[in-house]
Amino acid sequence: MACLTGIAFAAAAQLQRFSFTQPKMGSPLTIIIYCEDSLRAATLAKGCYTLVDHYVDIYSDYIDSSELNRLCARSGKTTEPIVVSGELYDLLWASKKAWLLSDGTFDITLGPVTRLWRKARKEKIFPADSLIKATLARTGCSNIRFDTVRKAVCLLRPGMQIDFGGIAQGYIAQKLADYLSSKRIVSALINVSGDIVALGAPPGTEGWTLGINMPENEDDVLPKHVLLQSMAITTSGDVYQYMEHDGKRYSHIVNPATGYGITSQRNVTVIAKDGALADWLTKACSILPVKKAKKLAVSLGAEVLIVTLKKGKPVLQSTRGFKKYWKQ
Repeated sequence: MACLTGIAFAAAAQLQRFSFTQPKMGSPLTIIIYCEDSLRAATLAKGCYTLVDHYVDIYSDYIDSSELNRLCARSGKTTEPIVVSGELYDLLWASKKAWLLSDGTFDITLGPVTRLWRKARKEKIFPADSLIKATLARTGCSNIRFDTVRKAVCLLRPGMQIDFGGIAQGYIAQKLADYLSSKRIVSALINVSGDIVALGAPPGTEGWTLGINMPENEDDVLPKHVLLQSMAITTSGDVYQYMEHDGKRYSHIVNPATGYGITSQRNVTVIAKDGALADWLTKACSILPVKKAKKLAVSLGAEVLIVTLKKGKPVLQSTRGFKKYWKQ
């Protein structure tokens, strides 16, 4: 009876929309919360941003003192796994499983290669093929050793560098949604630089209405929108990060098999139950052939939409279940 009374009270209270944005991880991080008053919303948002800072101190490859970079600094120096925090171990383990599931198309050990391409884009100097090959030799998820009993990890090859850029944002977005849910928030939206996790739906609606970018265009979105409730969605493409060379456009998404950014210019959107899954699947599905990408998504309980441009017009290919998310 007490539980029913609590539900009745929550339903009776008028929920208001509160939005917060702070720069985190190099991009705006927006949190939308529906709750009873501004003070509680601000307190919850503060808790979320504090949690983000905690994860950044662990996962960032930009901060020398992060736990991740301290681990990478010892790569190749020992074959004895090093005990790490539960948060770091969990994301490394999840990433290793993603590597196996994706046939190696998602690989967090591409850090040396992604750093090479970051520098190339900044300096606008296309790297030599020999340099790419030499850098690629320092990668490979098979070179991560796990001790599942001690929660310890060893990076076997010298010069290894982990890059969580293809999974951490979705992972963190999901953690923030879980945090709000633990605080009895039933309607919220977390947007970590395009990695979005929707909690419930705005009051009086069937879900959150979201747009999907057109390929190679940061302003235009597809004519149709998606409607989500308690789901995660991520779109990957080369709208913001790419490099042009000899008439080709190289995406920031690197193919682990070649060390080069992909040139297919496709936008990949994944809808999944979990933010980390949606995040890394967009990277894998950007590299895999369309048929294999769709098969992988469905096998993991997700849906994928792949958008390419032909003569300036969008061509949409998707898993069968994606259509249920289009807003009517």
